[in-house]
Amino acid sequence: MLSVAVPTMTRALGASQADQQWMVDGYTVALAAMLLFAGALGDRFGRKRALLAGLALFVAANAFSAFANSAGALIVWRVLAGVGAALIMPATLSTITSVFPPDKRATAVGVWAGIAGAGGMLGLLLAGAMLEQWWWGSIFVITAALGAVAFVATLVMIPETRASHSVRLDPPGALLSIAAVGGLVFGIIEGPSRGWFDPVTLFGLLGGGLAGVLFVWWELRSPAPLLDPRLFRKHGFATGSASLFLQFFAMFGFFFVGLQYLQLVLGYSTLMSAVALLPAVAVMLPLSTVAASLAERYGQRIVGAGGLLVAAAGFVVLASLQASSGYAQFVVGLVVMVAGASMAMTPATNAILGSLPRAKQGVASAVNDTARELGSAFGIAILGSAFNSGYRGSIAGSLQGLPDSVAAVARSAPAGAFAVAQQQAGAARQSLTSATRDAFMTGSRAAMFIGAAFLLVGAVYVALRGNRATANEPAVDDAHDEADEETLAPALDAALPQGQRR
Repeated sequence: MLSVAVPTMTRALGASQADQQWMVDGYTVALAAMLLFAGALGDRFGRKRALLAGLALFVAANAFSAFANSAGALIVWRVLAGVGAALIMPATLSTITSVFPPDKRATAVGVWAGIAGAGGMLGLLLAGAMLEQWWWGSIFVITAALGAVAFVATLVMIPETRASHSVRLDPPGALLSIAAVGGLVFGIIEGPSRGWFDPVTLFGLLGGGLAGVLFVWWELRSPAPLLDPRLFRKHGFATGSASLFLQFFAMFGFFFVGLQYLQLVLGYSTLMSAVALLPAVAVMLPLSTVAASLAERYGQRIVGAGGLLVAAAGFVVLASLQASSGYAQFVVGLVVMVAGASMAMTPATNAILGSLPRAKQGVASAVNDTARELGSAFGIAILGSAFNSGYRGSIAGSLQGLPDSVAAVARSAPAGAFAVAQQQAGAARQSLTSATRDAFMTGSRAAMFIGAAFLLVGAVYVALRGNRATANEPAVDDAHDEADEETLAPALDAALPQGQRR
């Protein structure tokens, strides 16, 4: 929603280019950095408590965001909203895996994955509709209102779950994980705009990388690690994490390019661009649920790898788009890509969750979410950079004869080139407009083929290493699961119809 509102907010708050970026990315950095620690907090103190605390902070931060009177204030509230979201996301998934009985758990996770994936697209539609009627703060008001409803529903309906024995929080590991993930995401976000060798970018990337190495070193020696790196030896944990990373790498890279295609090449409004993505929502929700039962029957190795392969095919279709292709070919590629991702998403999530005992479901859920966040950041950065490189290389020859300042605007982004073209007269306008469209498609093809290649590599990896018979891979012998089950029995019985109670 925020990405749609950035142009309006920029004008209202007088935000600089750096402010614009951090109004969006402050939330992402805080969310990604805090996920592992937030998941451990839920395991230690209770997932319902973590969910309520996260929702309270999320609601308050969005309510204050709606009435921020400066870009700096809005950035602060966005960072706090990201911290709230970090408490929310692992708690939602770990609550599901703890409350639902084993025979219903995979399907429940499928519903969660479908809604989590479709929510962003629905947010685009809602934001576009609201911004046509009200001021930019309305998107924060509706978000806070929905969060308040979720808070009340959580308070009334959701049972408390936690590890049945004391979970140590591992403060050094938590600090190193925050520094590692936060630094990497910061560097990835800054790279495309500042340059990959800019000191600020390098500080984030090298600092995050060093913190990651120290995190692994510490966790291998810690008696109670936050996240034991040896878990990545487990087929389900490793392939599930890699699959989710690549799915979100590809999807968010696609949305970075695809929304521009709809608006700049096809000429759609913001609202119409969001409407054009609705077929993806219609596909994602049911297929994510179906994928759960298919993976239980045929295994993550077949269903998860097959989904990644189908998603790669969708990217190939999108790579074949021309400036004159229109919406029909675009929506075919979109639906194929989303269908494949939907089939791969649920098996990957269940593979991660099934690799850890119930006492560590908060951390397992946080790993799931961290893989998604890192994939999103890497996808936008790498596919976005590939798109920009292809575009700039193609448009360069068409900018000869223009003043250097004007050519620089056109070279920086397709939107600038289209604006420059409108300032030209007669044949020059038509020629530059046509060249910009062709350059856009050149950049798009580069990004889509790279996305397809990453998905193909992921499909091969999951096919070779994924779980065979079931999406859930038993991880470690957990002597506390039985006690956990007894603790949850009253809550489970209360949630079931009379005839199904134990």
